Amino acid sequence: MLARKALAGTAAAPKVYVEDVFSTYLYTGNGSTQTITNNIDLSGEGGMVWIKNRTSARAHRITDTIRGATKSLFTNLTNAETVEDAALTSFTSSGFTVGDNVGVNENTNNIASWTFRKAEKFFDVVTYTGNGSNRTISHNLGSVPGCIMVKQTDTTGDWYVYHRSNTANPETDYLLLNSTAATADLDTVWNDTAPTSTVFSVGTNSGVNANSGTYVAYLFAHDAGGFGDAGSDSIIKCGSYTGNGSSSGPSIDLGWEPQFILYKRASGGTGDWGIHDNMRGLGVGTSSTSGSGNRLEPNTSDAETGATNFANISATGFTITATVADINANGDTYIYIAIRRGPMKTPTSGTSVFTPAFASSSGNYTAVAGFPVDAVFYKNKSATEDNYTRSRLLGNPYLIPNKTDAEASGASSAWDNQTSFVVVSANNFSSYINWMFRRAPGFFDVVCYTGTGSARTVSHNLGVAPELMIVKKRNSSASSDWAVYSAPTGNTDYLYLNSTAAKVASSGFWNNTSPTSSVFTVNDASRVNNSGDTYVAYLFASLTGVSKVGSYTGNGSSVTVTTDFQPRFILVKRTDSTGDWIVGDSARGLIAGNDPYLLLNSTAAEDTDEDWVDVSSTGFTVNQVTASNANVNTGTYIYLAIA
Repeated sequence: MLARKALAGTAAAPKVYVEDVFSTYLYTGNGSTQTITNNIDLSGEGGMVWIKNRTSARAHRITDTIRGATKSLFTNLTNAETVEDAALTSFTSSGFTVGDNVGVNENTNNIASWTFRKAEKFFDVVTYTGNGSNRTISHNLGSVPGCIMVKQTDTTGDWYVYHRSNTANPETDYLLLNSTAATADLDTVWNDTAPTSTVFSVGTNSGVNANSGTYVAYLFAHDAGGFGDAGSDSIIKCGSYTGNGSSSGPSIDLGWEPQFILYKRASGGTGDWGIHDNMRGLGVGTSSTSGSGNRLEPNTSDAETGATNFANISATGFTITATVADINANGDTYIYIAIRRGPMKTPTSGTSVFTPAFASSSGNYTAVAGFPVDAVFYKNKSATEDNYTRSRLLGNPYLIPNKTDAEASGASSAWDNQTSFVVVSANNFSSYINWMFRRAPGFFDVVCYTGTGSARTVSHNLGVAPELMIVKKRNSSASSDWAVYSAPTGNTDYLYLNSTAAKVASSGFWNNTSPTSSVFTVNDASRVNNSGDTYVAYLFASLTGVSKVGSYTGNGSSVTVTTDFQPRFILVKRTDSTGDWIVGDSARGLIAGNDPYLLLNSTAAEDTDEDWVDVSSTGFTVNQVTASNANVNTGTYIYLAIA
């Protein structure tokens, strides 16, 4: 009842967020036992875990708290429920445990898991015994189901799927999760009766209601609200799109950015089911290739298919870019389940969303953050080399903050890691400092968009008005400086991240319009909105106890800046005259003596000979030294500080 009260909007009810009820968690098998901590309370609230070995051809396994741990069903098979003592072995208050079964923990193999917690207006699990007659089954979803998957557990049988957008009358039709078959019409499955907020109907078909047969049903909500700070945000939608056969495919407006999409061709022909998620590459294609993401197919045991062209993700939904029949045949209908990206909860500590750390000294380039990394800026502190930045949305390509170059691909980046940023097949990078960020409300967001060549707004999910925006054209080096907006300098000025230049007064970038909590505005300038060009934007805001965007005026001596926290990261830029983009961090040293600094706009190695800044529990003090010139008398400066 606690979850129901939370969603009912009562004054004392706790708030519920998508990260409380859904998780994509990736891990590497060890061939023994493992505890998976994804912070989903399964033992207390109940739910379902879906696991797939990504490396090997192993079955998709589903286990739920109603039937109990060790009892597996396989989405690509018709098999009855199987007891597997070494598969998923228990549910915990923060995840689950697995044994040495190769399907869930094969040594050195990559494994994907998707956890769905029971919660009103999101997901429910129901078990029942068939009676062979038309009937209704009660559920606790608290809203009308958008999708229902039913499987007989005591004997062999197909997985029957109801989906609200399958056809004009979806209660008359069904799909099979274990099959490529298109939609079929049969009145004995759902008894030609649409589900309600309290029950769903089954007919006499033995696949859903054989006399004395045992069944499990998984129910997914659709656009029912109930989540977030206001208790009114939706986190799941069950919809459809019509294919057009073009790489400029249909655009689906969800109202939010998805982190998980399950889809299936429903009409026009057969097609595999597909699963994409943002931990395995669901994002935005490179400037020369549309789409991105690794695909798994619930109706097959196949290993993961890498770098599959599927869709481009935006702040408000996704646009299909594939032209294959499984995803986008002209005129055919495709159904999907999409789940909102998290976290939705506003962070309260800097360590949960930002970490400065050095890369590993050998093997793959690995920088440990302690959270899923969404963006990273990194630089060799000891050598004259470029700065680099990558983001989860863009995958492998990198950009160079000190240059105007288009994005490029180097050693493969692996974002499918719960705690680290990894560059595969790289070594000897122990002198590389990594500033790693997690996207979170009120703190940081990453947005990709395509230019239109005329003034427009671009949607974002920061949840507050951005105070610092860094925008880069991805696909062309012509006139593609890094454009920077800051609230202290205002919407009529801009800076260049790759330059020491002072601010420029012009309406050509931000259209004389300040960003809002949902959009930012760009004019027709090539650096921010040329027709057909692709862009990435990094957005920052001030968040109590976590981050601060602000300004100060130099006095030629020492200036104290109050942030109300002790910074672990400080970025400073002079705006009224030339000046570098100066970066200090706690990993390299923010101490009482000399503090190493690097320059985002330069290839220079770090300077270690100046006491340019001192930090305290409430902020930082900038000292004037000739090398950094971070406090020239009467000079104006902007800064970003992170706890």
